[in-house]
Amino acid sequence: MRWELIYRATVYIAEEAGIALRNSAFSPNIRERMDHSVAVLNASGEIVAQAEHIPVHLGSFYVGVKNLFNALREAGVELEEGDVVALNDPYISGTHLNDVMVVTPVFWRGRLVAYIVNKAHHVDVGGPVPGSINPSAKTIYEEGFVLPPVKIIKRGEVNKEALSIWLSNVKTPEATIGDLNAQIAANRVGTRRIVELFDKYGALVEEAWKRAIEYGRLMTQSEISKWPRGVYVAEDYLELGDKFLKIAVRLTIGECVEANYSGTDPQVDAPLNAVLGVTYAATSFPIRCLIRGDVPINEGFYSCISVKAPEGSLLNPKRPAAVAGGNLETSQRTADAVFKALAEAMPDKVPAAGSGTMMNVMMGGVYQGKYWSYYETIGGGTGGRPGKHGVSGVHVNMTNTLNTPIEIAERTYPLLFTAYRIREGSGGRGKWRGGDGIVRAFKVLAPTRLAILADRFKIGPWGIQGGEAGKPGRAYVKKAGGRTIQLDSKTITDLEPGDEVVIETPGGGGWGPHNF
Repeated sequence: MRWELIYRATVYIAEEAGIALRNSAFSPNIRERMDHSVAVLNASGEIVAQAEHIPVHLGSFYVGVKNLFNALREAGVELEEGDVVALNDPYISGTHLNDVMVVTPVFWRGRLVAYIVNKAHHVDVGGPVPGSINPSAKTIYEEGFVLPPVKIIKRGEVNKEALSIWLSNVKTPEATIGDLNAQIAANRVGTRRIVELFDKYGALVEEAWKRAIEYGRLMTQSEISKWPRGVYVAEDYLELGDKFLKIAVRLTIGECVEANYSGTDPQVDAPLNAVLGVTYAATSFPIRCLIRGDVPINEGFYSCISVKAPEGSLLNPKRPAAVAGGNLETSQRTADAVFKALAEAMPDKVPAAGSGTMMNVMMGGVYQGKYWSYYETIGGGTGGRPGKHGVSGVHVNMTNTLNTPIEIAERTYPLLFTAYRIREGSGGRGKWRGGDGIVRAFKVLAPTRLAILADRFKIGPWGIQGGEAGKPGRAYVKKAGGRTIQLDSKTITDLEPGDEVVIETPGGGGWGPHNF
């Protein structure tokens, strides 16, 4: 089938563009941890193909690209050959300020035929906190610099005025311009490959993409038709000081799947609000996990999933609510809630909860006369699943990144790592035990501001079918003088040289009753 050959080639174009982005990125967060994602859109802005990158990015494209094209249309902006658009406004792009989205239109013989879009997590987008993820933020203006959709390149010429405004608002401009150039270059790679595809197959490419989207829809509906129809509900909770924020989902399985989040708590004056793109991504991910077989993840798949979240709620906030952690922690908890609802429908197919936190660690300061900024997410344990124990020491659910190798971190930043090991015994017991979390510890070698945005410090990841919960996470500082300070899951603190930070991530929940 020629359409499938063309579709698979398009998937590989997205993959190749992602590799180009990674290989040319400046910051370790993208170059080493691969915190980026790429998709190919048709001329109508529909998702044709995606590379296997970050779940929270990939699902958000379905919302973010539609928002972007609506915003451009309302502003009367047309994209021409040689243009490149950049933005990070979460209420348009669909994630948070750190995720800079870059969109390039693709022209073939003078006609618009496609778009290449990518997102990459920039470690610094301004704001008062290193890493630009502020646990104390109440609005996005306390998180960092908001970039609306702007032609960063116009007809092949760099928009120096817009770029200078952007770079003047970040602490590490060298990293920003380096990563931005990598994103632009990656889209050029994708553009060149799309043009080559059209040179070889002509208008058959557009027909193949149309067939691929339709195939994705039919395959998704076919798989969902095998699920028990009905309405399934679940709740899960995020920590905010002494409070717990409720995420409530009502999942209706029919020909397609509808997720209704009525009953979820209202938005908060804290960075735990998740824009609708994040909510959509965190809903579609568990559904994809339970679909068997090789279903194309494109517009066809996404069209079978609808999401409703009340405006002004934690999962669909009104501007200018802070949203940095919504992309990170709220996405994880939303996925947990959807998995829990699906477990009511398919109890023999759904795993126990994974670690449930991205365990975000942000640091920075001035060292040897130059500002530095570090960002890391630390993995944990996956939940036990029918027939297998959970996996230890991996990134779970909405994140799909790698770690930052210790050698790279120590060479780049004033850090000395003192521990990196499995947190043995942290997985919940059960017939199939949960995977264990991670212990990662380091000393700072210069005055440093540390920020942590995490969760599951008070209630461990839930077990299922009689399995026990995993151990909650914790973080603490061993001061150079010997004193130990326990840290909250969302906190900012200043460190002195010689202070040691110890992070212990949660293990996954157990599956099935434990036989003593």
